[in-house]
Amino acid sequence: MFFPLTVRDFLDRAVTVYPDRVAVVDEPDQPAESWGEITYAELGRRAKAQAATLDELGVPVGGRVAIVSQNSARLLTSFYGVSGWGRVLVPINFRLAVAEIRYIVEHSGAEVLIVDPALRHLVDEVECKRTFVLGEDDGVIWGSTAEPQPWEGDETATATINYTSGTTARPKGVQLTHRNNWINATVFGLQASANDRDVYLHTLPMFHANGWGWPFTLTGVGGRHIIIRQIDGTEILKRVEQHGVTVMCAAPAVVAAALDALKTWEGEVPGRDRVRIIVAGAPPPTRTIERVREELGWEFIQIYGLTETSPLLTMSRMREEWDDLDAHQQAVNLGRAGAPALGVRMMVDDQGEVLAQSNHNLASYWENPEATAAALADNWFHTGDGGTFEDGYITIADRKKDVIITGGENVSSIEVEDALMSHPSVKEVAVIGIPDEKWGELITALVVLDPDEDSVDEAGLIAHCRTHLAGYKCPKRIDFRDELARTATGKLQKFKLRAEFWAGHDRQVN
Repeated sequence: MFFPLTVRDFLDRAVTVYPDRVAVVDEPDQPAESWGEITYAELGRRAKAQAATLDELGVPVGGRVAIVSQNSARLLTSFYGVSGWGRVLVPINFRLAVAEIRYIVEHSGAEVLIVDPALRHLVDEVECKRTFVLGEDDGVIWGSTAEPQPWEGDETATATINYTSGTTARPKGVQLTHRNNWINATVFGLQASANDRDVYLHTLPMFHANGWGWPFTLTGVGGRHIIIRQIDGTEILKRVEQHGVTVMCAAPAVVAAALDALKTWEGEVPGRDRVRIIVAGAPPPTRTIERVREELGWEFIQIYGLTETSPLLTMSRMREEWDDLDAHQQAVNLGRAGAPALGVRMMVDDQGEVLAQSNHNLASYWENPEATAAALADNWFHTGDGGTFEDGYITIADRKKDVIITGGENVSSIEVEDALMSHPSVKEVAVIGIPDEKWGELITALVVLDPDEDSVDEAGLIAHCRTHLAGYKCPKRIDFRDELARTATGKLQKFKLRAEFWAGHDRQVN
């Protein structure tokens, strides 16, 4: 017997096993009317209604439906109402400029565009066959009482097209199949111990690699989704306390926000010895990992992956063999990208690039065969990241293009950032190489200081680095900034940070 794996499996199980359980607690403070609490039976009903509406609109199986929204119960439902009956969901980063959103809608060939009410202007600025506004058009989107047309299911069919952040070129549409999403969600859930007692706080944007798969994972085990629209450290702690949150996924910037909020938090730390926080987007500094475990008392789990890998490739989680190590060494170990997830094969080629094989690597880039062929050359996915693979663990040294070559020596910017972040006055840092006549590339740190502990200067930070790093690895220049350019998911946009220093150069190495 062959039974196709589709994303609707997760909803079908929840509706069958947990129909009366609260599935979603929607964000209470949003421009559309909040859905409040809805059960899995109601989530299933609304997903069916959305699918029936798409039938009535004439959107065929395989037709694309784009949605631009901050986290909401409506967006969560659309993963099932669209993809669950054979259409393709295109979740778009709500922070993109109009021109970027227009490009994605046009490039994906979306027949329907659904927008957040805070982005209502997109109705007039982005052309699409049919456009709806969440909240305002709910009667249309979720109003059908018809049964949706049956879809037999095809696990090789595209379920979502997720556009990369486009840090180096036009964004590419990553085609993730039902099989990709299904296996990612189940393997992730297995390795992160997802269960029906879990309460998941959506601190990760759902548009980003489909919320790393947790809209599927948590639904499949009958857990409770807590929707948060705006990321704020204090609000995260409040939601953890209010809802009994047990798990969340986050970029390092979100971790920092929660740690900062502790400074003014009164009473016991919410979630101590209960919350698992799963971090990805950039390797966090060792000191940050230590603080999460010591100050918050939350379990720290790190994963590594890319949109193209659905995204789980590796996981670093506390293990029995490390129990007798001191807390610092445990944090160092947890700071590695991690061991390959179940069903994932990893290697580092002779150029130092990390390669991966798995059942949840992308099918292809949408309408981009050249990029697809390059990314999947020799049946390996080429991550574009440099690293090492030792003792069963991947360590990411840097994006290959971010390795700084200074005085003939290769320096990992992450290593320098880790040293700087261990200083109590440093809140954020990005280390880049800038052109220099003497050194080739000058190691430069762009630093945001903690406003409560900002009594340090350039010389002091460089001296601090010398206590952690070899002299040639220490920054030669430090610029103090009020903020650093980041993507919506918290990744540093180093190409923007480098731009001012490399203007006028015909290449980005020196």
